[in-house]
Amino acid sequence: MIDAFHSLSDWVVAFADSDWAILVLAVEAFAESIFFPIPPDPLLVLVALLQQHLAIWLALMVTVASVAGAVVGHWLGGAVGRPLLDRWFSKRIVDTAEGWLGRYGVWATIIAAFTPIPYKVFAITAGVLDMDRRSFIVASIIGRGARFMTIGVLVMVYGERIEEFIGDNFE
Repeated sequence: MIDAFHSLSDWVVAFADSDWAILVLAVEAFAESIFFPIPPDPLLVLVALLQQHLAIWLALMVTVASVAGAVVGHWLGGAVGRPLLDRWFSKRIVDTAEGWLGRYGVWATIIAAFTPIPYKVFAITAGVLDMDRRSFIVASIIGRGARFMTIGVLVMVYGERIEEFIGDNFE
């Protein structure tokens, strides 16, 4: 069993140190903002640790891919979600939600983009409630950029220490 684990971990490390990992990371960040349940952070950390010279670039790429996916989620929410929302909720409830989004939408989007809360929920809801797309994109860039660039900078600055910690405490 331990040999199988080491073989798997060796494969994961070899994969994360390849150009394919960068492509998978971009696709995963895009998909996570629409439907995929696993956030890109763990893969970003792994790939950035193994390719530290690219940590900032990887964080920037994940930000762009994530925001692009969120724009698709916003569009899907507006295209498909509004008829469902109008069918399932009263006009008063929908108007109240739109008022809150109009008042707090940019800040809510920035906060949601930075936290581990599934961002796809906010992206699709922003589309359903017709949040201004430009404001949504700017807020997404700020929030997602802050989140992923923090990871990139931390890996760039503390990467060797992080690797040592993992090596010392985990097999």
